[in-house]
Amino acid sequence: MPRHVRKGDTVIVTAGNDKGATGEVLRVLPKENRVVVQGINVRAKHIKPSDANPQGGIIRREMPIHISNVSPVVDGNPTRVRFQIKPDGSKVRLAVRGGKELHTLHRPRKKKS
Repeated sequence: MPRHVRKGDTVIVTAGNDKGATGEVLRVLPKENRVVVQGINVRAKHIKPSDANPQGGIIRREMPIHISNVSPVVDGNPTRVRFQIKPDGSKVRLAVRGGKELHTLHRPRKKKS
């Protein structure tokens, strides 16, 4: 199934504790259907002392949230995503709201003759 968000997209959280907050997608975890968004779902993680970090302590990290709880942002509003194949054979992601092109998935394809 095609994903409606990709790494680098600006998204808005549509459900959960951080509802209404926006951020950039840092990672997409396709097997778990989750995304990591910058500044969203930040949790404290306790780290034991180690050779790399002899002090140990508490670090704050963004944790994954379900992909269905985020939507791409166009002009400050959430939008759904439509996929379209252009006449030259390239495939693009389009925002349903406003029709803005979000991302080109692959370059134009050569016609078979």
